[in-house]
Amino acid sequence: MKILKLDNSDLKTLLTRWNETRDLFSPVEGNGKVGWQRIEPLAFNEPAEGVPRASIKVFFFPQPETLLEYSTRSGDRDAYVPRPAMGKGRERIILGVRPCDARSVMLNSLPFANDPYFKVRKDTTLIVGFTCERPCSTCFCSWTGGSPMGTEGMDIAMTKIEGGYLAAVLSEKGKELLGHLHDTKEASPEERKQLEALRKQAQKGTGPAGSPAEILRKKALMDLYNATFWQKLADSCINCGACTFLCPTCYCFDIQDETVKGKGRRIRYWDSCMFPLFTQHASGHNPRGQKIQRVRNRFMHKLKYFPERFGPLSCVGCGRCIRECPVNIDIREVMRDLLSIQ
Repeated sequence: MKILKLDNSDLKTLLTRWNETRDLFSPVEGNGKVGWQRIEPLAFNEPAEGVPRASIKVFFFPQPETLLEYSTRSGDRDAYVPRPAMGKGRERIILGVRPCDARSVMLNSLPFANDPYFKVRKDTTLIVGFTCERPCSTCFCSWTGGSPMGTEGMDIAMTKIEGGYLAAVLSEKGKELLGHLHDTKEASPEERKQLEALRKQAQKGTGPAGSPAEILRKKALMDLYNATFWQKLADSCINCGACTFLCPTCYCFDIQDETVKGKGRRIRYWDSCMFPLFTQHASGHNPRGQKIQRVRNRFMHKLKYFPERFGPLSCVGCGRCIRECPVNIDIREVMRDLLSIQ
């Protein structure tokens, strides 16, 4: 792995060069909150601490997303013939992505591997991640198979050190972005050792003994499907859906057609498995009509169904759902409870 040493002026030069052909986005703090914004190279110093309130999925699952377009004018030659709306568009670089968000892109690529709309956005997006110096109190990425120093899903991983950054080149796209820097920018053996020490320290993580992700994967969670634990959890939940909308690995959607002045389009927009109508059948039957069924499904999907199909847990430990839940449901406590039930 090639690792380069960059000082602040190097980063400004890089951003200016990148901005010539690509749009730049980064987490920016404003009014006490951190959000994604398009940035100007010379105005950038470093990304805001922590993770933005909205996850990185806003770049890959637009709200709403146009899938098809069509005309409803009977006089048009191609009336009612759908045309895919999938322009490639200008490339973009998302700068300052934290390891949890970057890892979520990799996880979402598993169920959406054959989705052409997701693929075109992923192919035109480069991720320049920044590893975490001070994880938030609600972060628990080490529980779910990640790390504050994780690099999954990144093209370049930047780690802040005294006097600048160490930039690890992780993909061909990343190599292209840093290609014009000379070999004199290679990190020294001492700087490489410093980076390795930071990674080892981050691997220790926090939480229960052993990796909760590994323990949950081995536990027979289906044996707990009817445990009384779920009813207690459902009694607290108000099914607002905030957890699923903010979660970077929740991707439930609905599809609708809409027509305005003779022009129609088919859109895909965010939905939530926490909403009663999400599973409502046309017949009126609802397989998850009760709140306990929806609450259980949310956690079972992340901790059982997804890993059973794809391998890793469908959670990156970003802590957004913990911070924003109006009734203080904490997924870490849910995981502890599941681990403790015999």
